[in-house]
Amino acid sequence: MKTLPVQEAVGTVLAHDITEIIPGQFKGRAFKKGHIITEADIEHLRDLGKEHLYVMEIGGDELHENDAAMKLASALAGEGITVSKDPREGKLELAAAYDGLLKVNVQALYHFNLLGEVMCATRHTNTYVKKGEILAGTRAIPLIIRKKIIEKAVAFCNEAGAVLHVLPLRKARVGVVITGNEVYYGRIKDRFRSVITRKVTEIGSSISDVRYAPDQREVIAGHIRDLVAEGTDLIVTTGGMSVDPDDVTRLAVADAGSGEITYGSAVLPGAMLMVAYIGDVPVIGVPACGMFHDITLFDLIFPRILTGER
Repeated sequence: MKTLPVQEAVGTVLAHDITEIIPGQFKGRAFKKGHIITEADIEHLRDLGKEHLYVMEIGGDELHENDAAMKLASALAGEGITVSKDPREGKLELAAAYDGLLKVNVQALYHFNLLGEVMCATRHTNTYVKKGEILAGTRAIPLIIRKKIIEKAVAFCNEAGAVLHVLPLRKARVGVVITGNEVYYGRIKDRFRSVITRKVTEIGSSISDVRYAPDQREVIAGHIRDLVAEGTDLIVTTGGMSVDPDDVTRLAVADAGSGEITYGSAVLPGAMLMVAYIGDVPVIGVPACGMFHDITLFDLIFPRILTGER
């Protein structure tokens, strides 16, 4: 750091904040620490009574935090990620270019943050995101950083194939089978149809057919086989996922032709959710909690299946 006449400071980095006072109107920061002095700043600085400045010179092997952030953000961003144009105090934000599923290479992010003097904070991987939502922020920690650190960070991201991506979701035709004697025989009002319809349409897919079945394996299995034969892309079954003798939905899915069933997960609400496949058609079994909670395991699993994950 050294002192320079204002007119000789163009291109250098301001080492301190400069305050501006306009009586009765404004008192605050006119120039912030880290600002790179330009020709256009000279007269303004003189109006503030500044003929000399404390500045930092950037060596050939160094980068200003804003330039470093631009390199970091570009390296971190993969498909479906946009980068804010103007760094603020050395930080840049990464946003979703379209609706989809955020994918973070968690191990790569972990090692990136261990490099030292650089950082990136993100939302959780496998989060459904909307276009324009902020997904991550990155910055260089010091105001002036050595180029070799940034080069190492960029090379690491390139080797990892970028660290963040947003995967688009397919628009599926979803068939729904609502099970339960109490609904089928009209003893209680169905509450599942509206819930599933809302969740499916909000994410960009559509309901192709809704069928009702009593707690009978052969009826439920028949509806599922029919939906597969009709070319349905994905099937959601509701109810019948617990441990009572009448809860036969899982057995019906097996009867319908699924040889691949995963039932139960350490997530609440939704621990009794099922994911099965009949050929390439996913079948998601939603337990009763799906009627009562806004977010369940279904909301975590559904977008991932729509990206093609199995």
